[in-house]
Amino acid sequence: MKNMIETKNLTKTYKAFTAVDHVSLHIKKGSIYGFLGPNGAGKSTTMKMLLGLTAPTDGEFQIDNLTFPNDRVQILKKIGSFIESPSFYPNLTGKENLDIIRRILDLPASSVDEALELVGLSEFGNRLAKKYSLGMKQRLGLASALLGEPPILILDEPTNGLDPAGIHEIRNLVKSLPKRYDCTVLISSHMLSEIELLADDIGILNHGRLLFEGSLEDLKFTAHEAGFENDNLEEMFLSMIDEDNTNRKQRLKL
Repeated sequence: MKNMIETKNLTKTYKAFTAVDHVSLHIKKGSIYGFLGPNGAGKSTTMKMLLGLTAPTDGEFQIDNLTFPNDRVQILKKIGSFIESPSFYPNLTGKENLDIIRRILDLPASSVDEALELVGLSEFGNRLAKKYSLGMKQRLGLASALLGEPPILILDEPTNGLDPAGIHEIRNLVKSLPKRYDCTVLISSHMLSEIELLADDIGILNHGRLLFEGSLEDLKFTAHEAGFENDNLEEMFLSMIDEDNTNRKQRLKL
């Protein structure tokens, strides 16, 4: 299967701090790729590099056979994104905020209502954004990423701030997107239990380093080999992080 997103030794350093350390990802077309790691692992920085929001210090990446930075504009046209907490004009309605993006992308007016309906905000489209709850702002951010049905979605913890019912609803929506729109989804989280219900493949990041990449079946095999029950992947995930943290402390002492 063709890789829609592929990185090779992608690295980002800030003076003496390495946020992303030689990460090589392989994200298949039409799949949902779960990007896992604790807060501060480098997930958001990696996503920002894919979006051209920050330049790699080293390494390279391709998206749909387009290479950064030469094809930066063409790459961005293919991606809908939701990075960290989205910001909107507080004195405009949700619909008006989306309409600004819609005009920039030169999309039909109907795309705004379609995006609002997808994320369950139709009845709140005419409410001022400053009166939205955190969960509603998260939904509006997801709606902005879905405008125009892009072939690639990059979603950074889109369920933050949602109640359990909202998390379930957004999870089901994201899960349906590859078949509905023939798109590829890269979604980050710090919770394996959430990604386990969504992803075809996963990558586990810690302190900027990729500890694991593969299918959930691959992770189950790895868990079994390490002496964990196959149905306790969360424990396996946390143990991988703890072991890497311990090894990292030992390396720093040397």
